[in-house]
Amino acid sequence: MNILSNWLRDYLPGLIATDRELAEDLTLRGIAVEGVFDLGEGKGSLFEMDITTNRVDAMNHYGIAREAAIIYGLLLKPFDLSLPAAKPGAAYPIAIEDPKLCGRFTARVVRGVTIASSTGIVAERFGLLGQKLISNAVDASNYVMFAMGQPTHAFDLDKVEGTVIVRRARKGETIKLLDELVHTLDPEDLIVADEKKPLGLAGVMGGWDSRITPETKNVLVEAAWFDQATIRRSSKRHLLHTDASHRFERGADYNAAPVASALLTQIILESGGEIVGDFADIQIPEVEAKTVKRSCIAFSASEITRLLGATEDPEGIGAVQAETILTGLGCQLETNREGEYSVALPSWRLDLEREIDLIEEIARVYGYNKFKNTLPNFAGSVVELPWAEKERVVRGQLLSMGWNEAISSTFCSEADATLFAPQPASSVAMGNPLSEEAGMLRPSLLPGMATMLALNLNRDVEDVALFEIGTAFSGSTEKVEERPALSIGASGRAFGADAVTFYDMKGAVEALLGKFAARSAYYDALLLPPWLHPGRSARVVLEGMTIGYFGQLHPEEAERRKLKQICFLGEIYLDRLYKQSLRVPVMRELSRFQAVRRDFSLLFPDAVLYGAIDSALRGLGIPELKSFEAKEILRGTDSAAAAGRLAPVGQYSLLLRTVFQSNERTLRDEELQEFSQKVIAALATLGGQLRG
Repeated sequence: MNILSNWLRDYLPGLIATDRELAEDLTLRGIAVEGVFDLGEGKGSLFEMDITTNRVDAMNHYGIAREAAIIYGLLLKPFDLSLPAAKPGAAYPIAIEDPKLCGRFTARVVRGVTIASSTGIVAERFGLLGQKLISNAVDASNYVMFAMGQPTHAFDLDKVEGTVIVRRARKGETIKLLDELVHTLDPEDLIVADEKKPLGLAGVMGGWDSRITPETKNVLVEAAWFDQATIRRSSKRHLLHTDASHRFERGADYNAAPVASALLTQIILESGGEIVGDFADIQIPEVEAKTVKRSCIAFSASEITRLLGATEDPEGIGAVQAETILTGLGCQLETNREGEYSVALPSWRLDLEREIDLIEEIARVYGYNKFKNTLPNFAGSVVELPWAEKERVVRGQLLSMGWNEAISSTFCSEADATLFAPQPASSVAMGNPLSEEAGMLRPSLLPGMATMLALNLNRDVEDVALFEIGTAFSGSTEKVEERPALSIGASGRAFGADAVTFYDMKGAVEALLGKFAARSAYYDALLLPPWLHPGRSARVVLEGMTIGYFGQLHPEEAERRKLKQICFLGEIYLDRLYKQSLRVPVMRELSRFQAVRRDFSLLFPDAVLYGAIDSALRGLGIPELKSFEAKEILRGTDSAAAAGRLAPVGQYSLLLRTVFQSNERTLRDEELQEFSQKVIAALATLGGQLRG
């Protein structure tokens, strides 16, 4: 936003600092001046400023002058709010139907006005600011907002029919706004209306039909307080970001409405006219209690040094100096006992809520550059997370295999949260999202991985192998739960001359699982999530627990993301994997005795998974069973079964090769026979039958 230095000086008659000094001092206090432009002899400077969103009180000339007054110890010139006596009459009728959304509404009637071009100080300052001039009444409203930050509006009174009503819009109701477009209103929109029609979208923009025109003779001056969230939603819904909505969204000053109304009326009256009737000022006590009459904050001056540390001044920041700063900010201090206060907060600083906020303000005004460069006291040592060593092993394994580590955003869209969430309805929505594409805490690392693959492919980086170790979130806004997770993604010829396949992903997962001591791990195609290709993906099961999924991204999802080549994705739930101990390498002496191989040809029902066979054989507890593997699997068909070549329909044939060896002696035939019977019996419990 742009600020005129001479306008600031009008509110600070005793200011002797140059414009450059003023800009530097404001910047050091967090009111950033990013550029200073000389406007010519006697015109002062134009400050190009960057005001943070929490400091809506400083988004105007008077608010910045208040900051300068604190810095230099000056008195801030109060506004002259004097008005000529009003002609007797009743106040204009006002009705507020939703008091939670409109906490204060003021109205004043000015009759016999002359609408003309702005002249004098308004025209001069608008010219220096580069602000477009419209007419004296409209320009006056904008001038007051630039002066003290409160949006106002002037209606053509002759176009207002009956009582002014602040209400929610009715479904299907329309209004033509000052942007000359017809907007269809939503029942969640707050509007200012009369008894027959809407007059404006509250806090955002006025209506076309009740606007000020050269024919206007009578004006209704409005200044109000509207709910922040309601104005923000309406502004986003109708794609209207105005100077007024920008301020209302961030929290307007509840006490500013009557001040702004008086200043606006003064400027309108300069071209003629008179005030008729009493001043209407409707206040809602519940809203006033949450803004102006907030609970006092307990403040102790001793906390300043404890939290802020030493300053260049040996005496530090004393209680008297803290009182001066807080009083200058608009706080009212009541001493409870020496160095301890009860602080009533100013109506224009809704960002102040706790004692630490007051201490931060004291440090800001005092000057961060005046504190010594000292490190805070620290006792103890850095404590690693319980799974730090396991995470190091996972990261090292992937890096050694040629994967590249990447980091994605912790936010995702609602659509991605729904698609990739491990559990339905477990995603956490952001209260104030940066955008619709970043409105949720990620329930999975996969949205970020899919986005990173797309970014690489769209920039002609076609050979990609990425992994990310991070945190996934679940729960609700009341209680957010965090868990560590791993995502992997690959495409193109990331590992050599051949394109990445399902088996490259499987190999990476197997290598990771091989670093842990768990023995029972298998893969199946059951209960696959919708983002995976149903024929080219797998579920990872470790010790009977699902720990992740991997495979080709579903073609429909790939098309939606406009991915121009096949991509493979996977996610491992590290919180479940970390329940397993790391595998400790053990050296065993090689046996000097002969190994004996035994092959078993068996029939199994199709429902029996190899993981169950693996678990059954490992559970036998035969030390001499050194290894076993499936050498051949044949599935049955009707024609093949009739010919006797394959298994019957509904079964599959498995050739299981086992190796027996003792470290102490040569195995005897009767021992091998006993081991074989145990193997056959264990597999029989799964429905396995020896083939004839």
